[in-house]
Amino acid sequence: MKVFKKISPLQKYLQELRKKNKTIGFVPTMGALHEGHLSLIRRAREENDIVVVSIFVNPKQFGPSEDYLRYPRPFNRDKKLCIENKVDILFAPPVEEMYPEGYLTYVDVENLSEKLCGKFRKGHFRGVATVVCKLFNIVGAPTRAYFGKKDFQQLQIIRRMVRDLNFQIDVVPCETVRDVDGLALSSRNTYLTPEERTRALSISKALFEAKRLIVEEGVRDVKKILTRMKNIIKKSSPTKIDYIKLVDPETLDDIKGELAAPMSVLLAVAVWYGKARLIDNILVSINDREKIVSKVPRKA
Repeated sequence: MKVFKKISPLQKYLQELRKKNKTIGFVPTMGALHEGHLSLIRRAREENDIVVVSIFVNPKQFGPSEDYLRYPRPFNRDKKLCIENKVDILFAPPVEEMYPEGYLTYVDVENLSEKLCGKFRKGHFRGVATVVCKLFNIVGAPTRAYFGKKDFQQLQIIRRMVRDLNFQIDVVPCETVRDVDGLALSSRNTYLTPEERTRALSISKALFEAKRLIVEEGVRDVKKILTRMKNIIKKSSPTKIDYIKLVDPETLDDIKGELAAPMSVLLAVAVWYGKARLIDNILVSINDREKIVSKVPRKA
């Protein structure tokens, strides 16, 4: 595995690979790699000739009071994991390489960035879109780029940016990876105390219960579904609830009233336990298991 910290040498190296018609799979990360990241890397390894992983804790997506300085940075461990999972290129630039003095250019995906997490993390998705756009250009428009569905809003924003800016990149969504107890894997899970982690299991419990209501019981009343989710999460005594939502997966707009088949809905949650802000979601198709009632003639 080759490790690059400077942009220019990486670009030159990738140009030579591209001349050989190599397909390039790209996995952008902020490090503190866990099984969720590794699942993206393995998918990229299966589908491409060359796998590039970036590790960069992007200061532009953290607010003034957020956890930029204490965000975990176990680089040596991350490097070892990349080697073990057959990554070809690791790009780990310092902040001044990505944002030199006098940096002025930003990418803002309007509308989608202002909903869900965007209401609580002002400027966050502006920072996300900017750094991903830069990374796409640095890697030279990779063949495929891999993103987890756990960060569903981020995924939709990147998809929209790729479409609007005419990047010739296939954005590949990958399933959320969960621990055996249902908690979605996240680098921020390390902030949780054992007791907080136990309480945080209410997030996935609420999501899967809502899915069960929709799919198995045929509940279509949005208010009833949200009330059940809120009750489950509130029982776990969260530090704070940012949102518990049922939204359109394309527009991220709230869905109100009654669900109507056929359609897909996104159940999305952002909840604090202690110092950890945890997000999770489940995408549900109303047609997952529609009840079919057969009319059988009664015997005389």
